[in-house]
Amino acid sequence: MLPPCPPPPERSAELRRRFADEARGERPDLSALCLLLGAEADGSLDEAGIDAAQIELDELAGRLPYRPGGPRAWATALHELLGARHGFHGSAADYRRLESSLLHEVLRRRRGLPILLSVVWMEVARRAGAPVYGVALPGHFVVGLGTAGEQVLADPFDGGRVLTGSDAELLVAGATGAPLDPDMLVPAEPLEVVIRILNNVRAWASARPERSDVALWAVELSLLLPSHPARLRYERAQLLVQRGEYLAGAAELDAYADVMAEVDEPTARRIRGQAHTARAMLN
Repeated sequence: MLPPCPPPPERSAELRRRFADEARGERPDLSALCLLLGAEADGSLDEAGIDAAQIELDELAGRLPYRPGGPRAWATALHELLGARHGFHGSAADYRRLESSLLHEVLRRRRGLPILLSVVWMEVARRAGAPVYGVALPGHFVVGLGTAGEQVLADPFDGGRVLTGSDAELLVAGATGAPLDPDMLVPAEPLEVVIRILNNVRAWASARPERSDVALWAVELSLLLPSHPARLRYERAQLLVQRGEYLAGAAELDAYADVMAEVDEPTARRIRGQAHTARAMLN
């Protein structure tokens, strides 16, 4: 299946404005940000589709038991509803699909990357009043319920299976070779979740040079977030040059060189040389 096609420029500009406004709000809405990201990736996702996805999350939340109990009872109820009854889970093949990073497609397919499945868990549970949050373990995103003293972890990629302490340790060891650090179990803020989703999209695109369009919009959305690595500007410049937009890419390289000159003049000179080379490609 071919990846989705982006929206027209006017629609894209409006989506990006709303994405930036939501990201800079006092309490960014995770589902709204994920759906705006999805609409930037998939031109077929219109306002009715965005509303339908939010309504589906509401309806799923309405099917959970009313205040089932403590964190473990919530985790069990979510597993039974989302994993067992509705079939949300992941597989290795999902890492090869851009749709696995788009919330509306994950809701449609019931499949996705660990972080998008965790978004489904979090948004359904939050609407139902559960004490839920994301936990950004290295290499594998999961869901946490309850405070530190009674924290329960669940793995939506595995249908919401409740994890033991050793399960979490094995996940971290498999990803990093290092032991589990308690700091890895702190709740992830919505914008941290969004930037990790965008990083996944960029990783998908970097393995497919013919999809530099996807890499470009993922970088440009990342740049709209209140906090982002300065090096993303350099990545955007390189993508513009790669796509034949030499003047725009050169201008971005010069702007990044100005930033780098404050801390690393040799690197700034090298980047200005790249800008000169980009402009020369017009001849």
